[in-house]
Amino acid sequence: MKNHIQLNVSAGVLSVAVAIVLVVAKLWALGETGSLSVAASLTDSALDLMISLGGLMAILYAARPADDDHAFGHSSVEDLAALGQGLFILISASVIGWTAVRRLMSDAPPVLMAEGRGMVVMGLSIALTLALVLWQRRVVVRTGSRVVAADSLHYMSDLVPNIGAILSLWASSRFGLVSVDSVVALAAAAILGIAAFRIGKRAWDALMDRGAPPQMVNAIAQMAADWPGVHGFHDLKTRTAGSQVFVNLHIELDGDQSLNQAHAIGAALRRAILKAYPQVDIIIHQDPVGIVRHPDDPTKQSDGES
Repeated sequence: MKNHIQLNVSAGVLSVAVAIVLVVAKLWALGETGSLSVAASLTDSALDLMISLGGLMAILYAARPADDDHAFGHSSVEDLAALGQGLFILISASVIGWTAVRRLMSDAPPVLMAEGRGMVVMGLSIALTLALVLWQRRVVVRTGSRVVAADSLHYMSDLVPNIGAILSLWASSRFGLVSVDSVVALAAAAILGIAAFRIGKRAWDALMDRGAPPQMVNAIAQMAADWPGVHGFHDLKTRTAGSQVFVNLHIELDGDQSLNQAHAIGAALRRAILKAYPQVDIIIHQDPVGIVRHPDDPTKQSDGES
């Protein structure tokens, strides 16, 4: 887990650094060109910087160990940060889209200038964004961090607007087609809106204690069913919080064996599940096989039995 924390922090720091460089570069490019597509990209990068700073703080807070007030840790802050990211992206998309529509309807759209310089800056933006996204994707595969995943999705969505900005600047420089700039900005707003919805939905699902992905649940169920000494299992329940997955599992064991033997079976199964899924926090309860449920016990709710 310590290595996962370090990877998440590295992705957060790199995201902030890239955002600062892009904001400065695009601010200069906007002053040189007056392009709305560059302005849209600048607005997006400014929000990237704010969101990346919030994401980095969320990663650092989520890395704090459990305490008396937060017995299950602080990982849910990742989902809150991701939900905030989605909201900010949606607002920026709405502003950009509205401005683009107003320019398209204007009788005297502004003239773009110094298109070549703007294209150089947008090319730099694409290169830096690609490098950041590749590292973030690697981190997400290793750690499953929702904040890093949301940040990666947002930066990935930046690539199309950046490419569009280059095309609009080229069209203005070569053919004098100023309206292409607004069309590109409008498309960028749509892409940002879709990204915001995806980010927000994933964060909302986690905050609502949505279960782990079905493939993970099925894999854990199969491990329990096939484990030596386990005669069955029930009440397999999962929920996600940030990059962590919490698992509760009841396994059925031979009631005539010693407590030490029963514990050894459960502990070995727990170690195997943690090896396969390091982000899991699992509690395994051992029941004697064939035990009759007491009338006052709650109804069993199982993800699976064998």
